[in-house]
Amino acid sequence: MEILNPKLQVLTNQEVMQALRQIKDQKNSHSTRNLATITYETIQYLENTPCKDQTQENIENFIVEAQKFGRLTKSEVLTMINDPPALPLHIQLIVEDSEERLTETQVDELIELSKKYLHPNSTNTG
Repeated sequence: MEILNPKLQVLTNQEVMQALRQIKDQKNSHSTRNLATITYETIQYLENTPCKDQTQENIENFIVEAQKFGRLTKSEVLTMINDPPALPLHIQLIVEDSEERLTETQVDELIELSKKYLHPNSTNTG
């Protein structure tokens, strides 16, 4: 993964974790103690979120399949990647005016896509 322009790039939590692990692995002598602390603490936090099990391929597959809903904004899709929805209420919190923009079937489909691609190690009891 390469961040071309960090001021303009929107990253998923999984991409942030990858970038921070690369920084940590480089152990550059120019790194400050503060950077090392921030890197360590952020990685520790992210390892307790769904992104720890996500892959770039699964994220890309989710994005492709979520495009069929056409009405989702990029920020809504990014939020779903970073905080995968598991319940219809979660979709309502992520998608503005979801009741008007998505049918119940589409909400269920989004939850199934989330389980399939963004929670790859969860058991599907659905």
